[in-house]
Amino acid sequence: MRETLAIDGNAAVAHAMRQINPDVVAAYPITPQTSTVQTFAQYVADGLVKTEYVTVESEHSAMSACVGAAAAGARVMTATSSCGLALMWEILYVAASTRLPIVMLDVNRALSGPINIHCDHSDTMGARDAGWVQIFGENPQESYDNMLQAVRIAEHPDVLLPVMVMHDGFITSHGMERVEILDDAEAQGFVGEYKPQFPTLLQIGNPATYGPIDFYDYYFEHKRQQVEAINNTQQVILDVAKDFEKRFGRSYGLFEAYRLEDADVAIVVLSSTAGTTKTVVDKLRAQGKKVGLLKPRVFRPFPAKELADALRHVKVVGVMDRSIAFGAMGNCGPLYLELLAAQRIHGGNMPMVDYIFGLGGRDIVQPEIEGVYDDLYKIMQTGKVENLVTYLGVR
Repeated sequence: MRETLAIDGNAAVAHAMRQINPDVVAAYPITPQTSTVQTFAQYVADGLVKTEYVTVESEHSAMSACVGAAAAGARVMTATSSCGLALMWEILYVAASTRLPIVMLDVNRALSGPINIHCDHSDTMGARDAGWVQIFGENPQESYDNMLQAVRIAEHPDVLLPVMVMHDGFITSHGMERVEILDDAEAQGFVGEYKPQFPTLLQIGNPATYGPIDFYDYYFEHKRQQVEAINNTQQVILDVAKDFEKRFGRSYGLFEAYRLEDADVAIVVLSSTAGTTKTVVDKLRAQGKKVGLLKPRVFRPFPAKELADALRHVKVVGVMDRSIAFGAMGNCGPLYLELLAAQRIHGGNMPMVDYIFGLGGRDIVQPEIEGVYDDLYKIMQTGKVENLVTYLGVR
């Protein structure tokens, strides 16, 4: 029977992992992800799952163990944050290049230094070109639902790529909300049984090799195959979301548009800040201002045409980035760079500006978001962009 619980995002993900019942979880604790694997480890200790839980000495070892288990035909999951993700760096590429459908929660946290344990998106954005599918969630309910869907996406025979599911450190990870937990049988029926392409490394009649040296004779071709796999992912994400909605009534796609259909100006922002922005949109709409929001759910593969089409009628767009692409144009953010390129390639020519915000967990409050909409209206009225990049709330 389904139940609605008051739980935080990490607990919601742990519930999803329990229902998925992976063969192997290898993980190392790191703030603010720790409670996810701590809760799941308790499920293992209590006999609620059949998972082999591997305690390791570092995140590099955690992902290495995941790669070995996945290559041997196991359904594998893990979780990390920040410097833990950075320590996995080498093995992130191995997992994707070897086409292993590992599912990992990354609880977004700033990268050092200085040392900071709070939220921004620098960890995930640093790994954006590692070959993983990347899906962001706004709240604990979305994190729970995304984890269930991620398994289906990763294991689809046209994909076979690792999937990274994100939510915001402390904001979502430790923020308690109402979450509908599916009946165990429902969740397990949706995820299904994993049927690996190579069920074991030790098939004498059908041997497989993982991790061979791959020089210029075939390396390029294997990278090209990865391109096809991640290109296939977008349709698989939509198909899985459609099945999820049919079964459980909650709708997902590549992005969420909020009061965007007739908007003059719009903000584009990831994750938990979208929830705050919706409140601001409602407030300004009540004042007669035509404002809207676009919240990307999928960052890799980047749905360029779909986002460009959704924003095509908007007169001015403001992108809000919770990370900096240091040395990029104007030291802007990664989301801005991607979206600007998408607009120009797919025919959009409206002014687009970037706002860097919330680094190291600094709060973003409603008046600041209202100020962004005021800036966008000013650009719409004057036709002038004074600042391509604004550092919102910095002293």
